[in-house]
Amino acid sequence: MNKTFKIYAVIFMVVMIILALLEVNKKESTDWRKNFDVNEKSPFGLFVFNNEVQSLLDHHIKKIENTPYDYYNQHQKGGHNILVIESDIDKESWKKILKEVTKGSDMMLIMSQIPKEISDSIGYYDSQLSFEEENVLKLTDRKFQNDFIKLDKFPSGRGFTFIKPNVQVLGKTVEKNNTDQVNFIKIQFGKGIIYVHSEPLFLTNYYLLKRGNTKYTQDIFSYLQNRETLWFVENNTQESTFFMRFILSKPALKYAWWIFLGGLILFIFFNAKRKQRVVPILDPLKNTSVDFVKSIGNLYLQEGDFHDMMNKKAQYFLNKVRLDLLIDTQNLNEDFAKKLHLKTGKTIEMINEAVVLIKKAQDPYASVMKEDLARLNSLLDEIIK
Repeated sequence: MNKTFKIYAVIFMVVMIILALLEVNKKESTDWRKNFDVNEKSPFGLFVFNNEVQSLLDHHIKKIENTPYDYYNQHQKGGHNILVIESDIDKESWKKILKEVTKGSDMMLIMSQIPKEISDSIGYYDSQLSFEEENVLKLTDRKFQNDFIKLDKFPSGRGFTFIKPNVQVLGKTVEKNNTDQVNFIKIQFGKGIIYVHSEPLFLTNYYLLKRGNTKYTQDIFSYLQNRETLWFVENNTQESTFFMRFILSKPALKYAWWIFLGGLILFIFFNAKRKQRVVPILDPLKNTSVDFVKSIGNLYLQEGDFHDMMNKKAQYFLNKVRLDLLIDTQNLNEDFAKKLHLKTGKTIEMINEAVVLIKKAQDPYASVMKEDLARLNSLLDEIIK
């Protein structure tokens, strides 16, 4: 087991231990986002309302996932009810809705921020009127005076100001430190009626599941006529086309995926440095000088030219004497032999014998035998050793 593998193993174990501790100590968190999604079971989703709306409106409700513009271009409708709850509707669709209302349909608009296309058309203005953490929603009609709902979680605090005379107030928000503010109004528009409520939280799971709160919701929708109601909802039910949708939708698979990505990043990080290629073992270069000399020697032996070899050996010796011992080699006489004797420490007899063989090698007419070459080579090597 190499060192790198041990490092990876330790890192992996530490990550797994940390994840296990986080999983054991994990507390379920509540999603308090105001999503108003009909499929969400979070506190501010519309899952409960979506399941109960059929009985609430006597089974006359019909959910429409197309835009109002597309729907009304394809369908001709008589008088009916229109329901819009915190939906993002385009400008052309609002025009289609208002056209239907003008012809005799009624619209129930429940939104915290009313689109300008609507407020300008029917004559009112909505704004943030309060920042209180709690308030109470009440209706102004005496027959509903005992029905109310208390908002204790993130009320929007929005209401209506600059209301025109033809706008009828149906409900208000009551707070301890503020005057009552209008949150539910009725406007006659052409042959139809528009109802606008500025606080959609009363329709969410959190408030509908509280005892007594459903009565307020029933009172609100009692203003609509008993006829078909088209509820325009945003199409949030389409399946995501993202290829990781299934993995990311499952907590266990999602954690495994992030661990895999983390491990991959660590692997890339530790192996980012370029690794050196394996250096091949090369045999050291052979000294072929000896082989070359042997080859040359064998050539001379085969040719039988002992005289030439002997002459070259003599020239090499004399050149070395000149360079290393600084002795003049022009005259190979008794004086030369004496100097060579003194500088090399060899016997005078050996040196004289070598001088005789050198002169024989230099004589082009001398007869040289193999034994002469061997003897000269032995003597010269001994002298300059």
